[in-house]
Amino acid sequence: MKGSGTGARRASLARRLVLLTTVVAALAVTLTGIVAWQTAARGAEERERDRLARQATVLSRLPALSEALFHGAQVLGGPDGVQLAVIAPDGTVSGTATPAVDTASKASLLAGEPVAGHGILGGQDVLLVGRPGVRGGAVVLTEPYAIVTENTNRVRRNVLVPLVVGMLGAGLAGALLARRIGRPLVRAAGIAHRLAAGERGVPAPVDGPRETAEIGRALNVLDEALAHSENRQREFLLSVSHDLRTPLTALQGYAEALADGLIEPERVPEVGAVLADETRRLDRFLADLLDLARLEADDFRLDMAPSDLGAVVGEAAVFWTGPCARRDVDLRCERPEPPVVVETDAFRVRQLIDGLLQNALRVTPEGAPVVLAVRAAADGGALIQVRDGGPGLSGDDVRVAFEPGVLHARYRDTRPVGSGLGLAVAHRLTGRLGGSLRVEGHGPEGGACFTVALPPTPGAS
Repeated sequence: MKGSGTGARRASLARRLVLLTTVVAALAVTLTGIVAWQTAARGAEERERDRLARQATVLSRLPALSEALFHGAQVLGGPDGVQLAVIAPDGTVSGTATPAVDTASKASLLAGEPVAGHGILGGQDVLLVGRPGVRGGAVVLTEPYAIVTENTNRVRRNVLVPLVVGMLGAGLAGALLARRIGRPLVRAAGIAHRLAAGERGVPAPVDGPRETAEIGRALNVLDEALAHSENRQREFLLSVSHDLRTPLTALQGYAEALADGLIEPERVPEVGAVLADETRRLDRFLADLLDLARLEADDFRLDMAPSDLGAVVGEAAVFWTGPCARRDVDLRCERPEPPVVVETDAFRVRQLIDGLLQNALRVTPEGAPVVLAVRAAADGGALIQVRDGGPGLSGDDVRVAFEPGVLHARYRDTRPVGSGLGLAVAHRLTGRLGGSLRVEGHGPEGGACFTVALPPTPGAS
């Protein structure tokens, strides 16, 4: 319940995309606004300074600058607050803008250099632009800096609206993008939920961007894999039920016959032997099922220690000599003189060898061999082989040899079979030991050849 509550509070992808695009847009707008804010101030000042420079240039070209004072008063002394000062060739300054002309500016203008800067006039900051006259002297124009500030604010107001609109548009675009991206993901999640609920044959669309198309393909593959796995499980359960029903039917029939007194006294030992055989068959089948279940468990225990596999193989060969002799099967043991030592669980290795030998003995006809061999591997590990002289396996058999019940269902009517789980147990047990189990359909003796590869001892050179 706690996990589901956490999932319910988790924000959706669409909401995160909208938030992300809005944040990115806000950052972009903020940076753009900062740049535009500064640019607006510099631009407004430059424009006013250029305007004053053009006017000052026009006035500086008058034949007599003393006349510029009168004309400037009429032309420039309008409501925009532009003030004029005239510097005579002898350095005398006259005009309403005279207080703003400092000594440095006057010296530069009399030297023939234009001037552009700031000044103080009537206690206010003003823009100051000066141009030297064509016949000596100079013209100076000033303008209150408040005009520049007013123009700057006007530009900033004009910029602010597009920035806000841009941010809103980015948020809307993010919402549309999130909807476009989220739609196929929501659809894929719906298909996944349907698959989890047990529905099969649900086609996922493979279109749109590459990533969403890949999700669609993965869901289709998952659908097929689930259907295939469930079919195999269904077939396995049918096989298990069949194998359980056969001995149970025999047990029930003979038990009822004994209870009803229908079995002649002289047949009681025979019936008891049948009951014992069927009971052992059931016990072996249930033991294989339990082994398979234990191998899937996370707490499956292994007692790893340095083990001489030659000794383990020798002990197994001694035990299986009797059962092979009773079946008139020639058991051969191949092991090298030097010990083959690896770090493994010797008990589980013996369990693995017993399962493979039991499977080999079951399909090997009288007079044919069964070979149990061990040797050191080139990588420092070990190889254990169980080869038989039976009918072998086809290429298709090899592909499904370790799937529970498949070969059992395929050959139950033509070959001696066991529980159908032995090879699956051996394969998973080998994996638990850190090794691998492979099978060849036909080995040197003509039948199947199973090879167990165990890894070398960690740290061994």
